[in-house]
Amino acid sequence: MLTAQGRMITDMRVLELGDHLLLDVPSELAGAIRAHLERFVFSEDVQVDDVTASRVAIGVYGPRAIDVLQSAPVEGGAPERPFDSTRVHLAGRDAVLVRGDDPGVAGFDVLVAAAAAGPVRSALAAAGAIAATDEDAEVVRVESGRPRFGVDMDTETIPLEAGLEERAISRAKGCYVGQEVIVRVQDRGHGRVARRLTGLTFDASAPVPSPGAVIAAGGKDVGRVTSAAWSPSLARPIALGYLHREFVEPGTHVEVGGVEGVVAALPMVK
Repeated sequence: MLTAQGRMITDMRVLELGDHLLLDVPSELAGAIRAHLERFVFSEDVQVDDVTASRVAIGVYGPRAIDVLQSAPVEGGAPERPFDSTRVHLAGRDAVLVRGDDPGVAGFDVLVAAAAAGPVRSALAAAGAIAATDEDAEVVRVESGRPRFGVDMDTETIPLEAGLEERAISRAKGCYVGQEVIVRVQDRGHGRVARRLTGLTFDASAPVPSPGAVIAAGGKDVGRVTSAAWSPSLARPIALGYLHREFVEPGTHVEVGGVEGVVAALPMVK
């Protein structure tokens, strides 16, 4: 969702559920997004509700995600394409099953009424699901190079800077707010933006950099770190950050806090 200047208001998923649309947005923005949408309702028979308090999303991700769901069991078909959804029953409760890959690995989100969250989590655990910590999920997200709104993207971000072209930008869609800026950059500018989100890797003995740390090259400030973590898969610190377009080539050497780093292609871990 964009401003007229092509800057982001939020990153989101829009689920078409037959009798309503469900917008999956960062919970802290739900009230503001509701107010924003209501400004565009004139004569249509449309009601915009904030259902944050009444619904819960439970992620089931990893190579055995579908096996766990089938053992839970889920009654109803599982969606196959990212962002597709189906209505199902799980642990005797109504649910919406959404195919996703937001953490950087394939899986599903189970959307249920808040009151049903406990029984559904118990059924998934009984079927073999293992609870992941927030730290675990963050490591996988950074390894996979998946930007998060409010962390790696904000209201000054143009989606093309964050590498969202394939996932979130349609070339066939009709007019939308901010389209003129996006099309101008894609067509006239050949997709060139002033900065790009890239990966960074560091020597195993280096400290994990802090978000906001300056990225330098040749004695010049060329970017900022947005997220960082210790990667078990690579056995070294890694980070996401925005770099000036002249420094985004994988293999480019940079410095963060006096520590040498190397620009890496995303995802850093597939």
